[in-house]
Order: sequence, then C-alpha cells, then structure tokens
Amino acid sequence: MTTANSSAPATSNGAFDISAKTGNPNAGLRGDYSAMRADFTVPQVMNDYTSEQQARWLRLVERQLALLPGRACREFLDAVTGNPALDMRHGIPDFDSVNGALKAATNWQLVAVPGLLPDDVFFTHLANRRFPVTVWLREESEFDYIVEPDLFHDFFGHVPMLFTPIYADHLEAYGHGALKAKRLGGLDWLGRLYWFTIEFGLIREGEKVLAYGAGVMSSPKELVYAVESAIPKRVPFDVMTSMRTPYLIDDVQSTYFVLDSLQQLRDDTAPDFTPFYATLASEPPRAI
Repeated sequence: MTTANSSAPATSNGAFDISAKTGNPNAGLRGDYSAMRADFTVPQVMNDYTSEQQARWLRLVERQLALLPGRACREFLDAVTGNPALDMRHGIPDFDSVNGALKAATNWQLVAVPGLLPDDVFFTHLANRRFPVTVWLREESEFDYIVEPDLFHDFFGHVPMLFTPIYADHLEAYGHGALKAKRLGGLDWLGRLYWFTIEFGLIREGEKVLAYGAGVMSSPKELVYAVESAIPKRVPFDVMTSMRTPYLIDDVQSTYFVLDSLQQLRDDTAPDFTPFYATLASEPPRAI
C-alpha cells in the first residue's frame, strides 16, 4: 500500500509479501536486504549517511515542523517540540540513541529494517513492541513524492506517537490482532482499519479536528488538506465502517475518520474482531 499524493507513503511496512518472490527473494525491493538478520532487521550505520542526505533530511524536517502548529494533535506536537530524544533538527536520528528514551516512556524500541517487510514479520515486531524503521532516505528527485516508505515517513510520521502510552498499547494490540486476522483471512479489513487510523487518522481536540496519522503527519500536502480543506468528508470513527470503506492509494483521501480521543481508539478496537470478519465477508467495500 502506497500513496501517490504525499511526501511519504501511507504505510510503513507489512504490505509486501517477500515470500511470493521466486529466485531472488529480494528482487524488485528497494533497500539492501543482504545484511538482514532472521527477523529482517539490519544495522543502522550512521556513517553511511552522506552530507547530502543529512542536508535533505533537515530540509524535510524543517518544512514539516513549520506546518504542525494548529494541525497536529497535542501528543504529536508535544513529542516533537518538547522531547530531546526527538529533536530531529540536528541530523538523521540514531535509533539506538532514541531507544533509551522510548523504552523508558512506553517500553517500545525502534528496529532498523532495509525496507518493506512481509506481513507476518511486520506484525510480529509490533506485537513485541518493536517498530520497524526503514534506514534509507529518499532521493532528491523524490523530495515531494516517494512510492515506498522511507526513513522520513517512518521516523517523523510514526515515532512521535509511540511516546504516548495509550497509543503504544494500541499498536501492540494491533500487531497481535493482525497476526490473528491473517490466520482468519481478515487482513484486508484490518488493513483498512490501520489505514484510516495509524496512517490517516484525525482526532478531535475541543472544537478542532487535528491529525495524528503518520501518512498525514509526514506529508505537507495531506496535512493541510486533511485538517483544513472543505472537500473531504470527516466522519466519526467507527470500527466496522472503517473496515468496509475503500481507501485511495493515488490521491489524498476522500474520507477521514475522526476520534474523540485516543482512549476511544483503544477501547473500540479491544473486542474480538472474529465476528466482524464473518459479517464483512458478505459485504463489498462501500464508500461513505
């Protein structure tokens, strides 16, 4: 799953089944998979980042930071402006340096990966409170649009919210639920839930509707559009409705689901989804 409308793709990993490849299992994949371990993690070699990449990172960060006030939810904004571990204005982050603060905050850790992961590998990492972050950064020609998730999308878009305990707990539970959904044939529906929450979710704060999803937070175009445009529909979050709603992979979203709180996300996704899959199997996706 990718998006063609934003500066970063809409999903981190888990959307590419490497096992489906034959011959070279890494054919067609961007990133160096030659050094990966059994769990698909790789070393993050800080000295491998060039001065040009460091400069590009800083430009990406500065552009997006300038857009956050009045558009990003409080948890995200507090993390990127008040947490020293997330000061991204000094260069590409060293995951090991971030992990101490992240583990203390929510008992999560970042793991470096070469790129897209098989579904079961990605979900297993989430279920064990490990968040995969791609080590490579987009090229200059991809500054405004990139097909696959890169370091900027994964780190800037996802990592700040991992410092919020209730969100971090939800993401672990999602990992467990996704592994079960794969066994039950429910992964497509659970993927829509991920899309409309973790990637493109909005949340209400008082009279305002703000963003928290990583696909929105890492994209200058989508962030402004999702929060301010009069064009898209913004509807109250509902698990079943989000699971049956088709999404757009090549344009900004036509529909965004709005939480009343992060507690709602945790509570509404706590039930066993097995009965949901049986119901959804008899229904085609339908736009709101």
